Amino acid sequence: MAGRARQLWLAPGLRAGAGALVDLVFPRACPVCERFLERSDEGLICGSCWARLPLLPEPCCERCGHPTYGERCRWCPLLPPYVRAARSAAWAAGFTGLGVVHALKYGGWYRTAGDLARRMARVTWPLDVLEERRALVPVPLSSKRLRERGYNQSLELANALSAYWKLPVWTDVLERSRHTETQTRLTPGERLRNVSGAFRAPASARNVLRGAHLVVVDDVVTTAATLNACAAALCEGGARVVSFVTFGRAPALGDRL
Repeated sequence: MAGRARQLWLAPGLRAGAGALVDLVFPRACPVCERFLERSDEGLICGSCWARLPLLPEPCCERCGHPTYGERCRWCPLLPPYVRAARSAAWAAGFTGLGVVHALKYGGWYRTAGDLARRMARVTWPLDVLEERRALVPVPLSSKRLRERGYNQSLELANALSAYWKLPVWTDVLERSRHTETQTRLTPGERLRNVSGAFRAPASARNVLRGAHLVVVDDVVTTAATLNACAAALCEGGARVVSFVTFGRAPALGDRL
């Protein structure tokens, strides 16, 4: 018994020592700034990058969450009437804002989704959204894009966010009806045409969707063309209203970072 107790007492120390040895031989580096992580850093992205992350400031529009700067909201007109609210955690701009999104979306760092979701979970919502939201719906990838990337970053975010908000993730109520080109280099008009009719709610989901308030999850929003196309498909399938949540939001002309 004494020997067994001694083994149990030593086990945490041995594990800590092994972890320190692994960090010494294979030091972990932040996927954004490539700086070696400190022992105090939590997650995969370093504390310095999180400290430099440009958060969306207050005051903001109650509906779309965009900073208002004491004037009439210029972002709400992007949203159709059946979109109740939209929220983002940070600006997708600058070295850190873009770097965090790039690491998740293109760098293969899908495990950073937990760190991003923790920031997304802190955004504030209108009371009716908190009371009504029934499930999270990630923006689906085409099969071609999923094969290329190996994972769906929106699904990774939704799964991580689900633990914070205690909401289920519905992956079978929205699907891509066709492959689309990346939106990155397209103009606002081209973005709309690119995703027009690109999503649909399968007939099998109509009973589940009927009357629901759903939250569509994506990594970043620019003109909301993709999210609006998802919302249109969900509402055509029976959903009553849709809200959006993303980690990043691309600044519009005149926004102050």
